[in-house]
Formats: sequence, C-alpha cells, structure tokens
Amino acid sequence: MATINDISKMVGVSKATVSRAINGTGQVSKETKKAIFEAMDALNFRPNSLAQALATNKSNSIGIVLSDFDGNYFGRLLKQASQTAEKTGKQLIVTDGHNCAKREKEAIHFLADRKCDVIILYTRKMSVSDIISLKRSISTPIVNVGRDLPASAGYTVGFDHTHAAQIAITHLIDLGHKDIIYIGPEPTTPTTRLRFQAFEEKLEQHQLVAQDRHIICPDFTVYGGYDACQQLLKVKVPFSAIFAASDDIAIGVMKALSDAGIKVPEDVSVVGIDNQEKSAFVTPSLTTVELPIKAMTLHAMQIAQELAEGKQVTNGSKLFTGELIVRHSATPPNT
Repeated sequence: MATINDISKMVGVSKATVSRAINGTGQVSKETKKAIFEAMDALNFRPNSLAQALATNKSNSIGIVLSDFDGNYFGRLLKQASQTAEKTGKQLIVTDGHNCAKREKEAIHFLADRKCDVIILYTRKMSVSDIISLKRSISTPIVNVGRDLPASAGYTVGFDHTHAAQIAITHLIDLGHKDIIYIGPEPTTPTTRLRFQAFEEKLEQHQLVAQDRHIICPDFTVYGGYDACQQLLKVKVPFSAIFAASDDIAIGVMKALSDAGIKVPEDVSVVGIDNQEKSAFVTPSLTTVELPIKAMTLHAMQIAQELAEGKQVTNGSKLFTGELIVRHSATPPNT
C-alpha cells in the first residue's frame, strides 16, 4: 500500500509538501501539486480521510442524526439528503439515537469528533434546553429538522404539526362528523403531543366530545394502527370517523375495519398525515395531509452546505405547513 513517503520520493519533494497539497493547506505551486496528484494516481494512493479531517478540521462530510431508522418518513428524508449531498460532493455519515435522548447526544458528539462540517439533527426525545446546551457545547454547526424550535436552538427546518392536525380534523368536521377518534402513539414526543393537542382543541372548539377519544398505538406503523383499531372495536365507543397520526397507522386502521366487516368510507371515514406514495394506491385511496419532506430536506441541506462552506446564513430557519390531499377515504357520515 502506497504512503505519503512513496509519493514524496517519486516527486522529489518533502512529505510536508505532499501533505499540504493533499489537505489544501499552505502554499504549493501548481506544477508541484499537479505532479503530486499524478503520483497519487500512479501509485493508487488514497488519503486517510480521518487524518485529513484532523489536519484541516474539516471532513467534507455532513452528519445526520435520526431518532431511529423506522418508518417511511426517515427513508424519504435520507434518500433526498443522499441525492443532494452527491450533487454537492459531500459524504453523508448517518447514525440514529434509538429514540433515546442520551443516545442522540452521544451520536452528535460522535459526528463532531469526526470533524463533520455540519450536523443535521432530527430528534424526538431531546428537550429544547437539551438542544440549546448541545449547540453551545460543540463547535460544529447544527441544523434541526422536523420541529419548530426557538432561535436560541439554532437553525431550524420545522413542520407545523398543529396546523396539519387541525386541517385534517376540520375536514372531517366540515363533512359532518361529530364522533371522531384519534389513533396515535402516546403523546410523549413533540410530534405526538402537538398532533394530539390539536385534535382535542379542535373538537372542543366545535363543542364535540374530546375526552376518551384517544386510542394508543405503540408506534407509527401499519401493525400499530391495525392493533389499535382492533382495540377500539372492542370498547364499543360510537364513532363515524378516525383521524390517524400517520398514513401507516391509517392503512392499518382501514385493514382492521375491513376485517371486521366495516366499510371505509361508507361506515367510517379515515384521514391520515404524511401523504406517502402508497396512500394514493390503497383502496379506498387515503385522504391525508401532505408532509413536504422533499422541500424540508432540500432546505436543510442547503443551509448545511452553506455552513460547511463557511458562509453566513441569515433567515435559514423555516416552518413548513402541510396541505390537505382529498381522496376517497373520507365522506359525510352515513346517517
């Protein structure tokens, strides 16, 4: 395996000169630099990326910390981030926090220690004060994704979960539904709290029954929605519509209703949040709220790229809102 020493001997320059040429530090003439890179190609030499990062305090990489890897949401986010990074010549280093605030903090320090130029953070478990403290403890810039955070938490590319839930519930109410059930995870994360609170507030605003209208499912998955809907059918609570905290939950709900002989939307209307691709292809097609992952990820990556290049970013924070996508899973109640 070729080393810097081999290149030094081949070109006839010092190892320090080779190092400066590779890392882009210090003065090296164009002719010498050209000869060094030609020697690197001839010897099939690949610089040690970690050594480069330590020497230059940069790694030409963007770190991403996710709360976990489950769900269509994160797959779409990573795909978009990967495509954008490739276009800008950056490498992605991706890790997850296993839905644990402590692990999320460890993941951020891991990426900072590896000299990532910037870190994109999607956290479900860290509090606002945690994020602010973390921002102050490391020199690596952080771009927060998915939550609406105060300016003191740094750059934020958020989604208005309250508005998304409100337009979904309002659609059902406008159709004439009064007995509406919310199916979603325990409201313990920022996302689940905001969606559930918006549900309760909207029902109370219209003087509809809001208490005891929340059926817990363990996660945002199809299986979680299916099991939660089976639980709902056992308690015999009257309802004509279900608002699901995600499209996957909604699809699981529709399957459970179908298995019980209950027709959607003739007997029960169902609305979700996400607008996954498959939501347009289930039967009936799912009415849902668009979650603009592509636009959010593009904006976050743009901020990350500018920060990595040492540019001053002004007004980088942005709160995205969802759009109601009306399909066939929700109609006026069958009286």
